[in-house]
Amino acid sequence: MNTYKYFPHTDEDIAQMLRHIGVKDTDELYDSLPESVRFRKEYELPEAMSEQELRQHVETLGQKNCQLVCFAGAGIYDHYTPAVVNSILARSEFLTSYTPYQAEISQGTLHYIFEYQSMMCRLTGMDVSNASMYDGPTATAEGVLMAWNAARKPTQMLVSETVDDRVRRVVDTYARFHGITITTVRAHNGVTDRQHLTACLQQGGCAGLVVQMPNKYGIVEDFTGLADAVHEQKGLLVINSVAADMAVLKTPAEWGADIAVGEAQSLGMPMSFGGPALGYMCTTEKLVRKMPGRIVGMTQDNRGQRAFVLTLQAREQHIRRQKATSNICSNQSLMALFATVYLAVMGKEGLREAAEQSYAAAHTLADMLTAHTKPSSTPTETTSGSDSTPTETTSGGDCCLTFAGQPFFNEFCITCRESVDSIMDRGLKAGILPGVKISEHVLMIAVTEKRTLQEMEQLVHLIIDNG
Repeated sequence: MNTYKYFPHTDEDIAQMLRHIGVKDTDELYDSLPESVRFRKEYELPEAMSEQELRQHVETLGQKNCQLVCFAGAGIYDHYTPAVVNSILARSEFLTSYTPYQAEISQGTLHYIFEYQSMMCRLTGMDVSNASMYDGPTATAEGVLMAWNAARKPTQMLVSETVDDRVRRVVDTYARFHGITITTVRAHNGVTDRQHLTACLQQGGCAGLVVQMPNKYGIVEDFTGLADAVHEQKGLLVINSVAADMAVLKTPAEWGADIAVGEAQSLGMPMSFGGPALGYMCTTEKLVRKMPGRIVGMTQDNRGQRAFVLTLQAREQHIRRQKATSNICSNQSLMALFATVYLAVMGKEGLREAAEQSYAAAHTLADMLTAHTKPSSTPTETTSGSDSTPTETTSGGDCCLTFAGQPFFNEFCITCRESVDSIMDRGLKAGILPGVKISEHVLMIAVTEKRTLQEMEQLVHLIIDNG
């Protein structure tokens, strides 16, 4: 009898299997392995615990986690999650959901994927959405592959220097193994340099351009005329956006984008010490067959009842391996459900209100930090390879806006007289994560609707008054 029922095999089970294959014991089974690589010691495993003891042990471990007041962003944001979202996700039919390989019995999964796609199309203004990607960086890389595959004899793919560095590294990895040449469009004063972009486009052979909204410095760039310039060169415009920000900012469709990609973690998903996240991808109807993943549609069955079906699925991703449109065969189904429930609960007005509160709080904090500071020089960028580091000196105070005069949404850069490392160390001791380090003296701060005036005053005191 097996004492531990969660162990899959009893001694009798093992003996039966060994007899079936003609082996007397496990030592004979593994006798082809050299003795030097075989483990002969006892496993260093703790004694068994009761359920109560185990719960107490795990709770003790959990108390070691340090919960900080978060002013960090750079792609992952500390937004509020309505309680009902987690309650719905905890339902067993959702929590255990996976890729709908058997579509005819996966109506629940197909239903919420259909709703997710519908909501993402409304949010981005695009024609179609796939059934989600792993995260924002991989979704952006897939957008690059789409643009490259749609072009005729492409020689380069343009990526703005203001695209997040982590996104760029994933794009570079994908590009390297697909033979794609990436050309970096330089940044000037924190935004895409239009003159350099024009020069890059005039070289010809452009498959497309990737830009970000808001960009990696939190700046809201003006993309007026960008789509026309790229389209004149037969390229496609790929815009990476923070999903929640599109509630108030211009959508990718309004900018004339062909492909909209980005991170959807901002749709109420907890930061959770780094994941999971959710990548979205939307595009025009013209490019639907170039898009990786699945598209769920709604129809009627033979009884006239509403039914959901897999309308389109790129089968080549299962059979062509590295030559496929995408190597992502599964989707972030549970996270897509998270986004769907969040969007349904918040509604159009709720999503907009949360975004407006984040915007207002960020600008209030920026004013508080720079109230007694005047910049002594304009921002400059020192370029090394494809990376740029914004720098600015301050006078009359401890910090100033790094890109003074540039519009921002809920995230902005400040240049500090003191080193960012010192500010971060002091913040961690005070239970505050002050932001994201951009360079030695440049700190990027993000503010969401969760941050209170008291928390912002604490951050100002931490930075201005040195704690």
